[in-house]
Amino acid sequence: MKRVAVIGSPGAGKSTLSRELHEITGLPLVHLDREFWNRGWVEPDKNEFRKRILHRYQEERWIVDGHYASTMDARFARADTVFHLDYPTHICLRRLIGRMICNHGKDRPDCAGGCPERIQLEFLHYVATFRMKSHSRILETLARHPHLAIFSFGHPKKLSAHLQHMKELVSTP
Repeated sequence: MKRVAVIGSPGAGKSTLSRELHEITGLPLVHLDREFWNRGWVEPDKNEFRKRILHRYQEERWIVDGHYASTMDARFARADTVFHLDYPTHICLRRLIGRMICNHGKDRPDCAGGCPERIQLEFLHYVATFRMKSHSRILETLARHPHLAIFSFGHPKKLSAHLQHMKELVSTP
């Protein structure tokens, strides 16, 4: 496991998982939200972002946290492992709402500085429809990359058990 992509709906816990994988593996961590957003939630030029992130994908070792379907094929072409958080919508929405309330007004550690957490109905709607609109496309994209080791989790408890197993493997001499 040298190049790991972590994908899934907003609110699924991609950033949290990525930090845990970083702690277990020591692989460098790249947050796509940090690469994408400019201060004040300003979107960059799409070509500039794509060029910058495609360059990051060429590095030898990484964990890339974020969905960003527009760069998924390029990411998967270089990745060897994918963690797919395929959680039900209600779990993602509950987690997202909790994050928005608890961290409201605070900068997110996985985003550029000057991007405080905020409550956005438009974003909540995006998450509410994410699985319905994106699930089949995600599976199709994964299928185009048969070289990948894919770990797909339908519930956080399954992921927790897998992470515990990984920690035990690392700690065993």
